[in-house]
Amino acid sequence: MHTWGLNSSFSVFLAYYLREGVFEGATPLVLLAFLSSPIATALAGWKRVGTRLTIFIGSIFVSVSFIGASFATQFWQLLLSQGVSFGVGMGLCFVASAPVPPQWFTKRRSFANAIAAAGSGFGGLCYSLSTNAMITRLGLPWTFRILAIIAFVVNGAASFFIRDRNASIGSVHIAFNWKLFKRVPFQLFEGWLFLSMLGYTILVFSIVDYCRSVGLSASEASLVGALFNMAQGIGRPIIGLSSDKVGRLNISMLSGCIVFAILNGAVAGAMWATLAPVCAEVVGLALIPSAMSLTFLVLVLPATFAEVIGLSLKKSGPRAYLDVQVFTGFMYMGAFAFGWALRAWKVQELEEAHRK
Repeated sequence: MHTWGLNSSFSVFLAYYLREGVFEGATPLVLLAFLSSPIATALAGWKRVGTRLTIFIGSIFVSVSFIGASFATQFWQLLLSQGVSFGVGMGLCFVASAPVPPQWFTKRRSFANAIAAAGSGFGGLCYSLSTNAMITRLGLPWTFRILAIIAFVVNGAASFFIRDRNASIGSVHIAFNWKLFKRVPFQLFEGWLFLSMLGYTILVFSIVDYCRSVGLSASEASLVGALFNMAQGIGRPIIGLSSDKVGRLNISMLSGCIVFAILNGAVAGAMWATLAPVCAEVVGLALIPSAMSLTFLVLVLPATFAEVIGLSLKKSGPRAYLDVQVFTGFMYMGAFAFGWALRAWKVQELEEAHRK
């Protein structure tokens, strides 16, 4: 809620930068969160550090990023603070904590993971509305400082309460376990995530500016962005519960089609609700930390260039986002194809096991 939720509020910041003509060229540097995944994986598996301290270090980076951004007057300063420092901090927090929920559940693993993932949706709801309100009333610098205080207090406290089962289940914390790429199902899994990330990133970070382009005010646009995030918060647990009953691969594949329907916000981020459970289906529970470390490295490319592509496809006029919408739609269709292939592999594997 206070990592990816905070990250979702960047759509409000981006709309403000574009509207006011400040910090031109600013784009969300989520890639740094994924680039830090090997570090987070290694630290979480190191007995002297572990999951708790890794998350606490990440919360410090997140808070420092907002404090630094509050004093930024040039683009390179914003790049180092809201870009580099925030990306590293969010990566340490997220990568260290993401493998924990699946370790504690078997039957309701997807539902448990989805509840955790729903926090980013509700966090995005709160931070989208509050960020716009604070920018309007207090100005950009104090908005950053208030967010810094909240992020440090909440994430710092949460780091002391989280518990993992790395030792009991024999988790393998290898930062670069390249052998996993030799597995065809893992390749399909990465393809599904890669294309989903391209579409999802454009949706999350462009929705507020899109609303401004069709004539909505800043407050109305931030409200739409907040409702999108609220739909994610509600939709992800539903997706998680459904995947426990219908099948994790089935629901992951199906959500790629549902994304074109009116429940866009509820299912657009389905990858986050099913990422860890599907990963467990593909590589096994013990290899989740290593597999997710590689996964986040793969996601560096779509996370880096998705919004850049979206902004480059944007035109002027009432249909400014038409090309962006078409591109995003095709990304989800491609993700659907990879998800279908992965499901077919799993069905074949189960049938072969049943024959034996």
